[in-house]
Amino acid sequence: MSAVAENAVHAGVRDRYAKCVEVSKRIRWDIDRDVFRGREFDFDRKFLPDGLSRVNELAFLSDDEKRLLSQVQGRTYAYIFGLVERFINAKVLEVSREHWLGNQTALEALVRFSDEELKHQAMFRRIEAMIAERMPVGYVQTADADQVAQVVLSKSTWAVLALTCHIELFTQVHYRQSIEPDAELSPLYRDVFLFHWREESQHAILDELEWERENARLTDDERDRAVDDLIALVAAVDGILQAQSRADADYFAAIAGRAFTDGELQSVRDGVLRAYRWQYIVSGVSEPRFQTVLGRFTTDSQMARIQKALAPIAAGV
Repeated sequence: MSAVAENAVHAGVRDRYAKCVEVSKRIRWDIDRDVFRGREFDFDRKFLPDGLSRVNELAFLSDDEKRLLSQVQGRTYAYIFGLVERFINAKVLEVSREHWLGNQTALEALVRFSDEELKHQAMFRRIEAMIAERMPVGYVQTADADQVAQVVLSKSTWAVLALTCHIELFTQVHYRQSIEPDAELSPLYRDVFLFHWREESQHAILDELEWERENARLTDDERDRAVDDLIALVAAVDGILQAQSRADADYFAAIAGRAFTDGELQSVRDGVLRAYRWQYIVSGVSEPRFQTVLGRFTTDSQMARIQKALAPIAAGV
């Protein structure tokens, strides 16, 4: 690459960081002023859109039971995002040090990213607590946020940034699901999707920029090991989803107010697992933007390994 072309590439990257700073300032929102606005969750409404909860696939459930299962999933949605944003923020702070004595615009963009992730964690903790006040006892969180973060952060930066980019991108899928016309969807939860998406859409750009920087510094062997790390991280996420989906299905069955047959309970367990795999894995990895970036950073054989690992998770979703 010529010096002129290389300078143009660097200028383009600087411009992308600068644009993220500009947008961050312009769309900045406040949890109380903009999201909650003095409102509580209406338990006569669904918390997740049908495209995410997949409750309509369980035809033997009544409308009230589908709404209740959506509310259980909405509680877990808040819990899972509070969990994943713990390690995302730690990694963002870690990679920001690469810009401490260099590109100050990039540093500002990542500092803003970190600040917004802390705000998101606070919002989701508050959501989970608000829902918990109105739900019967017995709900179980099957993973600890700090322990999960330690496991994730033990993997290569390339893999963690890939996972993070995937997460930020599936929030955009979730937002698109939430704006589908549905009079039964909680207006407050609809706003949660809206405001979360506004900032996460910028975070996805920064994830890609930092992932690209990390990819450029790796040797072929290091990148190959990083692909193995990404596969291991996706498997770990799926392990959390398997445990949480079973806990949520059993909790739903316990509070639904009627007995379910063994076959019905298993169908609920299977249905919630399908929903969670769609929400937290498949909706992200199937995003064309993620597929494009991942394809740029991997060889055909590495992509084939990733797809083979994802196949059992995506099956039936």
